[in-house]
Amino acid sequence: MFILENGEMYRNPTEVKMSQIVLPCHANYCEELSAGQLLKWMDSTACLSAERHAGCSCITASVDDIHFETTIGVGQVVNITAKVNRAFTSSMEVGILVSCEDLFSNRQWPPFATFVARRTEAGKLKQVIPHMQAEHMEYSLAAERRRMRLIHAEIINDLLSSCSCQIVSECLDYQDAVPAERTRVESVELVLPPHANHQVSTFGGQIMAWMENVASISASRLCNAHPTLQSIDMFHFRGPSHIGDRLVLKSVVNNAFKKSMELGVCAEAYQGGEPLRHINTAFMTFEVLDNDRKPCTLPRIRPEPVDGKRRFQEAIARKKIRLDRKYIISCKQSEVPLSVPWDPSNQMLAARNNWVLTSEKNKVSLYTLEENQMLCFKVETHVAMAAEWVFLLLSDLRRRKAWDHHYQYVKLITDSDEEDTIYRIVTPSVTNRSKVQDFILLASRRRPCDSGDPYLIALRSVTLPAYPPTEDYNRGEVLCAGFMRWLTCLCMHFSQISYYNQATPGVLPYISTDIAGLSSSFYCTFASCSAFLEENKDSLASLPTSTL
Repeated sequence: MFILENGEMYRNPTEVKMSQIVLPCHANYCEELSAGQLLKWMDSTACLSAERHAGCSCITASVDDIHFETTIGVGQVVNITAKVNRAFTSSMEVGILVSCEDLFSNRQWPPFATFVARRTEAGKLKQVIPHMQAEHMEYSLAAERRRMRLIHAEIINDLLSSCSCQIVSECLDYQDAVPAERTRVESVELVLPPHANHQVSTFGGQIMAWMENVASISASRLCNAHPTLQSIDMFHFRGPSHIGDRLVLKSVVNNAFKKSMELGVCAEAYQGGEPLRHINTAFMTFEVLDNDRKPCTLPRIRPEPVDGKRRFQEAIARKKIRLDRKYIISCKQSEVPLSVPWDPSNQMLAARNNWVLTSEKNKVSLYTLEENQMLCFKVETHVAMAAEWVFLLLSDLRRRKAWDHHYQYVKLITDSDEEDTIYRIVTPSVTNRSKVQDFILLASRRRPCDSGDPYLIALRSVTLPAYPPTEDYNRGEVLCAGFMRWLTCLCMHFSQISYYNQATPGVLPYISTDIAGLSSSFYCTFASCSAFLEENKDSLASLPTSTL
């Protein structure tokens, strides 16, 4: 219940809550709530919320990405809240929020959210009228999420047409790769009355639970261990299933990345001698966790001929889309502005720990780290040049245009002191091709305080009243980025360069294809950087020592 500005008590009329205590019958081998059981509860709650708004029976049309961010043990309580965010002509989006609590320790886990599209055959739906600020935000985001659902297949095709088959060919050369056919699983389930809803149709959550079960078996065959479900991609129900149907469930590992694997699961139904009906196809991501709950390195997969190669490549494209939807479409980073008013006391973050190597090419390495619901990435390489010279050449952002094609225009706004400078940067926009994107960045340069310390260049977006956002540019924001340069122990004229970036919705599109493995533009950019340093080191060598 909330109090509106006029003093009236308000509760969303479509809100439905469910609380369930996790019993042993709901748990898996680890005595943790099985993902399949949680999916059934989520589907039931969303259905009741949709029917409360529509006033008639509703069916699940699609489910957005689900990220399982924590495990829930036996004896703990699951709290599920569902409410309709927005109604369209004959479908509506239902937001689902799942949280967990321990009744004995009074500990609570942060909630995670997903969205379900449900449709009805009862004609045009009445519109949702948002009242609270959070409802207005979800109402607006619902239209963008609906657009993403409608163009999902088109995005996959565009990504695949822009990448080559080199990655598949490289994978086929690995001698230790596990053949994908070894991970194939097929199982059949008979739909009985307990599996159906009040419309005598099979619960969508029940179908998802069966699909998760066969996917777990497939994943186990790849890694010879018990896998943990990390996420389920957006998927659509293509048709209904009813009591008496035989559901044939097929699963196979599509691709294995360094720390995770994607599985494709297909559900088909039939009765008697009738042909198979395609009910649903879903893509699930699994991890294998060690004793410290850290992801283990997985074996490589060798795709099957023809269709296996297609699934292998599509899995890479979906990985890129997962990154975009998780960190760009989600509202996790859009609740508050990332830029801050400029002040000399602004502190810059320069590094993170526990980086995971994503890809490597010609001694240029790309690392990623997910921390506090933020995605960070790091690019690392070595150059045959003293760290002092590298620092001088890269600290002036106006020279970055010479090696980074994303920097189309750089203007120095002000030198606040010897170490801090504010720039305006113009870059091409990835998300809106009709506009370019600009950034207002504070660049802070720091020399080592002691031997063994690195040279630092830290970047962060700031707000300046003299440079407000304009209609002609998409204003991008950088939360935390920069370079670190170290002298190596082997040679005073050999340096390690590390570039860090805490990716924001405005930055991630420039790197997500590299993180997913669809391209290696990061290598091209840093190869260009190395060439720029090599070309300009002679100009520094000729300068007097006092000017350095």
